[in-house]
Amino acid sequence: MSCLAVIDFETTGATPAQGARATEVAICLLEGGRIVDRFASLMNAGVRIPSFITQLTGISNEMVAAAPPADAVMREAAAFVGSRTMVAHNAAFDRQFWRSELAHCGLQAPHDFACTLLLSRRLYPDAPNHKLGTLAQWFDLPVSGRAHRALADAEVAAHLLARMQRDLEKRHDCSEVNADLLMTLQRTPLAQVAAFLKQQFSPAPVR
Repeated sequence: MSCLAVIDFETTGATPAQGARATEVAICLLEGGRIVDRFASLMNAGVRIPSFITQLTGISNEMVAAAPPADAVMREAAAFVGSRTMVAHNAAFDRQFWRSELAHCGLQAPHDFACTLLLSRRLYPDAPNHKLGTLAQWFDLPVSGRAHRALADAEVAAHLLARMQRDLEKRHDCSEVNADLLMTLQRTPLAQVAAFLKQQFSPAPVR
């Protein structure tokens, strides 16, 4: 299997378009269904953290004040990821902060993103809902820390992705669940998922 970079940000708000900045980033490299490396750091982007965000994440202004500059953290994060395809739960959120924070550093962000939220809706339509915490409980995934901290959430998302890869292999006889397959699958309408997977993994007819 290809190595995928599973990322999670904690931030001061919902979108960079409204001035929100990242306060913490974590990345887990997933290969062969296992987390093989990790990167995590708080970061100081020079902005205040609203009190409700501190209540949600536990990340305070004092913690961020003592953290490395966002520029330095993001340059290290970009080097850690390299050219790998990235994955996040609700990737639209993390992708916008990845691009925005790298832009603050003068770096481009050409990375493709797969989304475990979109994938879970297609693979597990009978789940109670598709929030990361709910899926972690539903599948009894390993949880190493509190929710809404970047490393704990990135690890859970990586374990969820590994579960998806295993299920695709077992249920559909897929020899390799690579980034291209994941990104095509997440764009496939739910009603067409079964036909798509059958087409992808059915053995070729003998001639």
